[in-house]
Amino acid sequence: MLRSAPSRLIVFGVFSFVTLGIFFASLIGLLSPVESLVSVPLSLLQGAISGVTRQISQTLNTLADLQDLRRRNTELERALINFQAELVELRELRADYQRLAALQNFRGANPDKQFLAATVIGRDTTGLLRSIIIDRGSRDGVRVGMPVVTELGLVGRIYRVGATSAQVQLVTDTNSYVNARLQLTRAEGVVQGTAAGGLRMLYIPLADDVRDGDSVVTSGIGGKFPRGLLIGQVTSSRLDDSKLFKEAQVRSLVDFNRLEIVLIITNFEPADLTTFGTPRAP
Repeated sequence: MLRSAPSRLIVFGVFSFVTLGIFFASLIGLLSPVESLVSVPLSLLQGAISGVTRQISQTLNTLADLQDLRRRNTELERALINFQAELVELRELRADYQRLAALQNFRGANPDKQFLAATVIGRDTTGLLRSIIIDRGSRDGVRVGMPVVTELGLVGRIYRVGATSAQVQLVTDTNSYVNARLQLTRAEGVVQGTAAGGLRMLYIPLADDVRDGDSVVTSGIGGKFPRGLLIGQVTSSRLDDSKLFKEAQVRSLVDFNRLEIVLIITNFEPADLTTFGTPRAP
């Protein structure tokens, strides 16, 4: 241990002397050729290291940006879902408002009638009877025979009544018969539903004029419907198969497949004509 101490001092002194020599040689320019030679590979190494460092930094920044974009994309998707739900709700509210406004205008144009609004909650799917189910029943004062309309015309009449719902036979049902007349020519007949879901006016006298586009309204004859309810418009006419009457095809303005809200005329009482017997010859 004692012998090694002088050796260490000698090595330290030599190292210090060499270091100082190199430093002073560099100051006076003696090492310039060597420094130029060594600086080339060092510059290349430094450039390579700097490029790798820059690439790593860019990659890390890209990953961070990608994660941020994914987070923002998730937030935007959630916001879009909420916006779409609100948009659907607003569209439904607007559609309901427009329907109710049209029905309210129809109410105002018919002050002599009392109406009860009802929502369609079901449709007949058996094909045996063209009908709809509404959410009003006997608890609401609904009775069999009451007419059902919209602002576009006659829908049908109450066929069955429950406590909280009722079934409406549509005018397009083949078993539905409505006494009607043409608004312009006053020709009378009977409007019946067809198997295809349309309407036709039967038993129009041959002498009466039938014009395309003429409005068909209820005549009030028979006492089943009030007078003057719009049924539809004449689209064409011809002689019926018996050649004894004219027959007209009628187009209703009501879309029976998309009914949502209807009006029940509650102050109309269907007439009971069975109490009047057939007059007998004296």
